[in-house]
Amino acid sequence: MSGATGVSEPRRATVSAAGLRALFRDQPLVPLLGLLGLLVVLIAILKPEILGVEWAVGILRLSIPLGLLAACQTITFLTGGIDLSVGAVASMSGFLVATLVGGQGLPVAILVALLVAAFAGLLSGIGVGVFRVHPLIMTLGMGLVVLGLANVWQLVMVQTGSGVPSELRWLGSATAGGLLPVSLLVFVPVAAFVLLLLRRTGYGRLLYAIGDNPVASRLAGARSWQVLVALYILSAVIAALAGFLYSGLNNTASVTLVDSQVLPSVAAAVIGGTSILGGRGGYGGTIVGTLILTVVISLLSALGLPEAVRQILFGSMIVAVAAAYTRVTAEG
Repeated sequence: MSGATGVSEPRRATVSAAGLRALFRDQPLVPLLGLLGLLVVLIAILKPEILGVEWAVGILRLSIPLGLLAACQTITFLTGGIDLSVGAVASMSGFLVATLVGGQGLPVAILVALLVAAFAGLLSGIGVGVFRVHPLIMTLGMGLVVLGLANVWQLVMVQTGSGVPSELRWLGSATAGGLLPVSLLVFVPVAAFVLLLLRRTGYGRLLYAIGDNPVASRLAGARSWQVLVALYILSAVIAALAGFLYSGLNNTASVTLVDSQVLPSVAAAVIGGTSILGGRGGYGGTIVGTLILTVVISLLSALGLPEAVRQILFGSMIVAVAAAYTRVTAEG
């Protein structure tokens, strides 16, 4: 009997570990929501005075534009790609609206910004899908091109920025009844679209298939280059929407406004469980990952730590969480 018991204990431990890996791999929202809850409890212990409705609304308001940028990373990650141009595209879009709104009106300014962003995405998609340039190199280069052109436009307009339209200020920073950020009017439709795209459409299944096994998907008849071109156009348009919100949230427009948010957008997608190697993940986890990052930033700021220390701790926490998630979800 003792021998049978001795064999069953390790076996139960192995089954438990396998079940844990399956939970993290197949239901990443469960551990992510648990981590988010733990962070809130930690804030309640260390800085209880900052907790409240105003804090929660502020966290949500800050998370929304970052969540849009993280959507760009999520959908490109699924194909084994990445989009490092989102910061430049978002900054350029907000700046274009600010410089065009006075002469052309807000609808035309927004339309022009979206079209320019879509064109940048088209070029990235052609580079990645048609000419097989690595996504990291292609989008990094496209980001530099967009930044350079935005600087040229800035010199043409003889200004470093223009007044952000009141409509964008309202959209990016206002709240409805003091409870819900108005920017949810942009985020909710975009998030619903991305979630449905990935879960309910053939195009979403193609994104997973290309990321999981590009050779097999090509042999099965999928036109990968068309999928990738459409993907990077979509990513650029979402980045432009994020740029509008960042411009309104900060009440400023510059050609480098969103540059600092590129790496956090990558981190949000990784922490949310989307594999940078492709084929696994989803936007639901990315949304929670974005909230986790924003809460961490809030906690570090509330502790009054120097900026250098906050950056070190922030980066270390991102690496630790991502490494732990990768370790737990590893096969075998």
